[in-house]
Amino acid sequence: QVQLVESGGGLVQAGGSLRLSCAGSGRTFSSYVMGWFRQAPGKEREFVAAISWNGGSTYYADSVKGRFTISRDNAKNTVYLQMNSLKPEDTAVYYCAAKSTLVNAQRAIEYDYWGQGTQVTVSS
Repeated sequence: QVQLVESGGGLVQAGGSLRLSCAGSGRTFSSYVMGWFRQAPGKEREFVAAISWNGGSTYYADSVKGRFTISRDNAKNTVYLQMNSLKPEDTAVYYCAAKSTLVNAQRAIEYDYWGQGTQVTVSS
């Protein structure tokens, strides 16, 4: 079992950058596939990015490809989401999540553990 805590959200102007962090508890953190999702008001939770247990494979939603970068530091039990060139449509609550395999890594329902979320607001 793993507990996840996100941080790093905030208010930023369009074109700016933020780095989100997700700290995980437990010795098995490095064995999990980690994902970032987001949910805007009135919308469904959507996939943003995912990373394999060793960081060797990464996946991105088309809407963030080239602007966001997912990475992880297993020694620190932490996964990151570097967000550059932010747009107002990136405004949402961002969640990190953990699952055991890479299969269907874009599907929220496949994830076993979730953080509480961190708000990102991008002003125009």
